[in-house]
Amino acid sequence: MKVIKLASADGAIIPVEQDIIEQSGTIRNILSDIGSSNTPIPVPNVSGPILTKVIDYCRHHRNDPSRRQPREPVYDETDSSETAIQRAISQMDDFDEEFCRVDQGTLFDLILAANFLDIQPLIDLVGFTVANKMKGKTVEEMRATFNVKNDFTPEEEERVRQENAWCEE
Repeated sequence: MKVIKLASADGAIIPVEQDIIEQSGTIRNILSDIGSSNTPIPVPNVSGPILTKVIDYCRHHRNDPSRRQPREPVYDETDSSETAIQRAISQMDDFDEEFCRVDQGTLFDLILAANFLDIQPLIDLVGFTVANKMKGKTVEEMRATFNVKNDFTPEEEERVRQENAWCEE
């Protein structure tokens, strides 16, 4: 099996089998453009530890051919939120659940890495995990969870709440 070297943002050189990393649309496109090379492919937006975790995800799902094809996100605008959630849950396995049991910062780094590397199933998985963390929380609880500063005046906040009262129903 052909081994590709990836160079992370922090300079780590990480070898990975080509069939594993080709789940990444970005890497697949680079390889189709440059062909075979011993030069590490730079992954400037992803740290070594996060890149290693992404590779672990790809390695676990290496035999799933549907993960090698470009595809649309799990969410479809015609779906009800329940349908989208059920579809996302049905695609998860025990590895995926354990994979997402990480701190919030790592989850966000994984979303950024999956987006940069164009690994849609991983974007879906981590996005679903973040959405589940938000489910059922008040605005104040979400601000606290995600460290979002409230920069609204009390009057502005009240106006926004009134305009979006339908969200609370």
